[in-house]
Amino acid sequence: MSLRSNDQQWGTVAKTFHWLMALAILGNGLFGLLMDLARSPMQKINWLALHKSIGLTVLALFALRLLWRALDRRPPDEPAPRWQQLAAHLVHGVLYVMIAAIPLSGWWFNSLAGKPLQWFKLFSVPALAGKNDALAHVARDLHEYLFWLLLLVLVAHVGAALKHHLVHRNNVLRRMLPFGRPRHDPSPPGASR
Repeated sequence: MSLRSNDQQWGTVAKTFHWLMALAILGNGLFGLLMDLARSPMQKINWLALHKSIGLTVLALFALRLLWRALDRRPPDEPAPRWQQLAAHLVHGVLYVMIAAIPLSGWWFNSLAGKPLQWFKLFSVPALAGKNDALAHVARDLHEYLFWLLLLVLVAHVGAALKHHLVHRNNVLRRMLPFGRPRHDPSPPGASR
């Protein structure tokens, strides 16, 4: 398998970014929702610091992913009705916006709350804004609501990928799977969608 994408499938680098970020975002989101289960205030502080560091990592990975996407080729869309191709591009665009907006809103919330921000206790990250308790509540709600919206968009994304894989039996999912190989006999372009 090639590091770079080709006409048949995504390359190893693109696949690694895709799956690593998916795991980090979903895992960190779940972690964020479960932080209230901490047994002590100190444990909650440590968990929150870890949650923030993972969020900053997602943001850095996203920047690298965008850079790689600009340098790498993109496999052509699988044959599908135009509306499906447009919907797929729209969902991907919304996912990209959400991937950036969620950690940025968390960083903004942290700044407005006047809390220090460190990346895995290795270095401090500057605040995006000055302390503002009233606005911090808005930023916190925005951060959480964006995660719930992301989950809804992911349902559409994963649902469409599974539909292409199980119903249309084409290569949409296979060419992004870590060890997937495209079929050489995908559904013909005129197959029902």
